[in-house]
Amino acid sequence: MVAGGGPRVLAIVLAGGEGKRLMPLTADRAKPAVPFGGIYRLIDFALSNLANSGYLRMVVLTQYKSHSLDRHISTTWRMSTMLGNYVTPVPAQQRVGKQWFAGSADAIFQSLNLIHDDKPDIVVVVGADHVYRMDFECMVRQHQESGAAVTVAAIRQPIDQSDQFGVIEVDPTTKGRIAAFREKPSDPEGLPDSPQEILASMGNYVFSVDALMDAVTQDAAREESAHDMGGDIVPWFVDRGQAYVYDFKDNVTPGATDRDRGYWRDVGTIDSFYESHMDLVSIHPVFNLYNYDWPLMTSYGPYPPAKFVTGASQRRGVALNSIVSPGCIVSGAVVEDSVLSPAVKVHSFARVSGSVLMGGVEVGRSAIIRRAILDKDVQVPPGVSIGVDPEHDRARGFTVTDSGITVIGKGTVVTE
Repeated sequence: MVAGGGPRVLAIVLAGGEGKRLMPLTADRAKPAVPFGGIYRLIDFALSNLANSGYLRMVVLTQYKSHSLDRHISTTWRMSTMLGNYVTPVPAQQRVGKQWFAGSADAIFQSLNLIHDDKPDIVVVVGADHVYRMDFECMVRQHQESGAAVTVAAIRQPIDQSDQFGVIEVDPTTKGRIAAFREKPSDPEGLPDSPQEILASMGNYVFSVDALMDAVTQDAAREESAHDMGGDIVPWFVDRGQAYVYDFKDNVTPGATDRDRGYWRDVGTIDSFYESHMDLVSIHPVFNLYNYDWPLMTSYGPYPPAKFVTGASQRRGVALNSIVSPGCIVSGAVVEDSVLSPAVKVHSFARVSGSVLMGGVEVGRSAIIRRAILDKDVQVPPGVSIGVDPEHDRARGFTVTDSGITVIGKGTVVTE
């Protein structure tokens, strides 16, 4: 226990994801390091939620192309060592053999020394690539009151989307106890109080420490296991009647609006990544970045304020329904329904609409950018169009999704 009588909590953030479905944004970085919302990285959402919940001892397990992620954590997420708090990136250490993490459960098994060193009562395990706000203290409190070995956070989703999630079925005889955990089922049962909805796992867990260590140790010895938290560890506890669910609708974070309360997005695909950005830019955003009672924390470098200037022929620089980060210059151009990361430059007569431009992108005079994602330092020459003709975009080697989102990889210099 810690001072004040609460449990000692260690947070483990699973940040080793490769993120193949987000290519080319993950060609040079781990998925949790992908920029989001102008000034953030995806991992900032998980770390901010934990910090706001009062859980200030965090380890971040990394693996795939982790340099930019490690740098971001080490330069941004610093805690007071005098108070015993820390955020520490930990790569695969090969403590138990010459192999990398075989799955999320194996990542924790190979990192049990971190738990032994910290000596927590409770371990909170979260993913690093979701966009949401959540007070984990509420979930930990329910976990302790239920006597569960593991509590799984779940969000209500339409029943016709069940084949996209790990679906939780609740025991009707015991409140909150999980009767079954099914991966992407085609024949789910609706909830008793809402037949058209299912409970989908959010990839966030609360464990009693001894139960977690025992489970991952036994799992490591099972050759048939995929060593996955959702696919192997949770069902193992379900079979023993020791797994409970936490319904995300019961979570209340300070400052939440009626519109964005309960917001959660898995940004694992280009389309979901794009749609989540569009959620940010409406007048009344679906997800509100401007909640100062539950702030999203990050560091975006020594950039000056954004500037809108008159360009050629006295044409005004304008941004409408858009997020414009520090260091941006919009010179005689029009930006609509878009997100501009730090140090983006948009030159005269250019038009950017429904797009996400990451740090250092430069859009030349009279260029057109429409429904596109441009990664860091992309250079668009004057007069060039992107997102206007999907076939032309594909012919130039750009990624174009089935829904018509054009994606250009980091550092690309676009040609005609």
